[in-house]
Amino acid sequence: MISKDAFIAANRFGLGPLPLELGVIGKNPRGWLKRQISVEQKTPSLLQNLPKVSEIMQTYVRNRQMGNRGQNRGQGNRQSGGGQGSGGGRRSGNSFRQQQGQNYVDSVYSRTLNMIQTPAPFAEHMVKFWSNHFTVSNASRKIVGPIAVAYETDTIRPHIFGNFEDMLIAVAQHPTMLIYLDNHISMGEKSQMALNPRGGDGRARARGLNENLAREILELHTLGVNGGYTQTDVREFAKIITGWSFGGRGGGPEGPNGFRFKRWFHEPGPKTLLGRTYDSGTVNDGLDALKFLAHHPSTAKFVATKLVRHFVADDPPAAAIKKIERVFTESKGNLAKVSAALIDLEEAWQSPFSKTKTPYELVLSTYRALDIGEPDKRGILQTLSELQQFPFKASSPAGWPDVAKEWLNPETLMRRIEWTRALAAKLPRSVKPEELFADTIGAVASKQTKFWVKAAPSAEEAIALILASPEFQRR
Repeated sequence: MISKDAFIAANRFGLGPLPLELGVIGKNPRGWLKRQISVEQKTPSLLQNLPKVSEIMQTYVRNRQMGNRGQNRGQGNRQSGGGQGSGGGRRSGNSFRQQQGQNYVDSVYSRTLNMIQTPAPFAEHMVKFWSNHFTVSNASRKIVGPIAVAYETDTIRPHIFGNFEDMLIAVAQHPTMLIYLDNHISMGEKSQMALNPRGGDGRARARGLNENLAREILELHTLGVNGGYTQTDVREFAKIITGWSFGGRGGGPEGPNGFRFKRWFHEPGPKTLLGRTYDSGTVNDGLDALKFLAHHPSTAKFVATKLVRHFVADDPPAAAIKKIERVFTESKGNLAKVSAALIDLEEAWQSPFSKTKTPYELVLSTYRALDIGEPDKRGILQTLSELQQFPFKASSPAGWPDVAKEWLNPETLMRRIEWTRALAAKLPRSVKPEELFADTIGAVASKQTKFWVKAAPSAEEAIALILASPEFQRR
């Protein structure tokens, strides 16, 4: 039976229903969602052949080395009266950026296509949620090409129904996050490298302690801005994770995806974070600190609040937060149990329209509902740019906003309407408005929406009205 609960399961927890899927979901909406909770998450076929982190980083390091050699040759030639020595380095750099740019676009398209086609939309929704929680962004062009999608595949996807601690560690040690938040160049003031810098160009001397990763782990990933830490804790934590970098010249990786602890960058001596002292001088200090943060009471509250805000309402009910916080704490961060508790929240099933779809969610749910085959790569990625939510392009480490006021204003609403009209005009005649209506919003549509869809002068107009309706735009 198609019901309000089926609509909520498919849209609030999923990514929008496929044709005829609401009828299946309606038999047991909560059971349909819980069947998707599995600790073992396999990499979807569409993502299996994408570039791996090791390949991307090898190319990245090799290109930087070639660029530096070309630059040095150019300087030498200019000093001796020449002027052409740096051309090879520039050409190599341009070729690398172009190739990585194309790989980035291809990877984002594959990720998006997987979410459109997936038979497990709740699991994919959780990938999207946690990927945004642990945001990396290409907006600043710090990270290279398709590594953002590889990062999500490596660190987020395997852990969505696993343990929060494991996900946190995987994220903090991944080259993408280390580069994005500059930890690979963070150097202790009393480290071996700071006291005895290597190389003749002075670049090592210019490096100092970088607090970016430490701050964002505390503020955005674990405790939250009001979680009880101070600026002193930020600085001490930054010292604890000095030396957290990735493999390159001078030695191989020590961990998954090329993570490497560079002891000569590490700040020696005792460091105190939230009253706990770390003084082993090894990578274990950082690991122990992350484990402590993963199980801190402030982390449970912060994560629970974000989850309830995302899956229940922009103004998250305090009682619902308490329930999820308790499950998170008692299960020691078991995300399978936390996810099941989210599904069981009565507050999540009270209103089908308490959340607004982000542009990315709107595009995903639209293509899932239409079921017209693979969307044009250039067209769908251009749409995401125009609707201002291109994957892995968030403007800050805080990720994409999760409340309606950040997504709905007269300008952005008009862009949504214009896109739905343009898309409806291109659809094949096989898309029937009456079927689309029944497969998407029929169970929850208002009398006004039903009237205007029925009164539409053409199938094209009717489809555009369905996609632009308040019921379809919300979840």
